[in-house]
Amino acid sequence: MRLRVVVVGIPGVGKTTVVEKVRASMKKAALVTFGTVMFEEAVRLKWVKDRDQMRALPVERQRKLQRVAAAKIARMKDGVVFVDTHLFIRTQEGFWPGLPFEVVRALKPTHLVLVEAAAEEILQRRESDSTRKRDALRASDLESELALARAFLSVSSTLTGAPMLLVNNSKGKADEAAAAVAGMLRKAA
Repeated sequence: MRLRVVVVGIPGVGKTTVVEKVRASMKKAALVTFGTVMFEEAVRLKWVKDRDQMRALPVERQRKLQRVAAAKIARMKDGVVFVDTHLFIRTQEGFWPGLPFEVVRALKPTHLVLVEAAAEEILQRRESDSTRKRDALRASDLESELALARAFLSVSSTLTGAPMLLVNNSKGKADEAAAAVAGMLRKAA
């Protein structure tokens, strides 16, 4: 079974938690965080010192980092590769696609998964995460981002032909969200 599953969601939705639970239940599955691959390249180029600085880079530099990351991830040979990433990034120039055409095409996803949660829950998760320097947003901003995420996911699915799955990661329900993703993958096998 060779699957490349792109798992997306806005920051604080719990996508990493969900994908780690799915991966732990599978044999021959790898998890790669797209932003980490980008960050490693940005550090190598001496463009940033911490991951949250990447959002402030000019879009052209971010595009370069995306292309490098997509090429590295596309070469992975594991049976199932989970790619943890974002559909868009809030930059100084506006919302910028995390999976523009050349990137989503290079990744060649077999499946797309959007992890969602209520805006108030996401806001609480962000506020309690001291490991990141997140933009201060209101619940209404997050509701707009959730709607935008669905739109970006639809476009990615259309461009790649990969089916898309929406899963809810409400508080205390990560196991259920992971089970929904695992169920989809069992059907694909």
